[in-house]
Amino acid sequence: MSRWTDSSFMRRLGVPHSIYLIMIMNTMNVLAQEPVSYHTVRIDNLNIFYREAGPKDAPAILLLHGLPSSSRMFEPLLTRLAGQFHMVAPDYPGFGHSDAPTPKEFSYTFDNIAKVMDHFTEALNLTKYTLYMQDYGGPVGFRMALAHPDRVEALIVQDAVAHNEGLGANWKTRRAFWADRASHEAVLRPTCSLWTPRGRVTSATTRTPRSTIPISGPTNTRS
Repeated sequence: MSRWTDSSFMRRLGVPHSIYLIMIMNTMNVLAQEPVSYHTVRIDNLNIFYREAGPKDAPAILLLHGLPSSSRMFEPLLTRLAGQFHMVAPDYPGFGHSDAPTPKEFSYTFDNIAKVMDHFTEALNLTKYTLYMQDYGGPVGFRMALAHPDRVEALIVQDAVAHNEGLGANWKTRRAFWADRASHEAVLRPTCSLWTPRGRVTSATTRTPRSTIPISGPTNTRS
């Protein structure tokens, strides 16, 4: 029996100190079992944050998040599949915990984000992987697949489009914004506010168990 769990030792400590010791031991056990780790790597002069889970010699899955979100949305999935796959979920530039340069410093296009993500996989030596693409992950991931088809072993597509026409009429306002930001920003900005995505998640919790809802946040939310 460990000295730390020996009952006589606990009695000598006294009740208050014993309780604190048990709390510390439980916390350490939880941290030791936590399957997800958190890292930052320097890519193209940017600090790119990513979450990682699973053994490095297991089949790799690269998880590309959507808008307005970050790799945080994949946390429940990383935890559940950590024993079967090597999963890597980065935050794009301007999202989550990654650097957020100004538009003058960084071109926020799918082409440029895909290039950064390509360099990210190279820095982590991910030579073969399945692409999991959610929302904006589609335009980013498909560009990566076209640039390096030999690296992609499979595609998992969740609520993403493969072509411009697939965006549909719902994107009419955003198309106008892309063409003329000054004239359309006031209309579009409320849809990217903190309360819009939070409201969707909050209302969904009244219908769906919380554990099944990916927790996401707006661009640059630090979680």
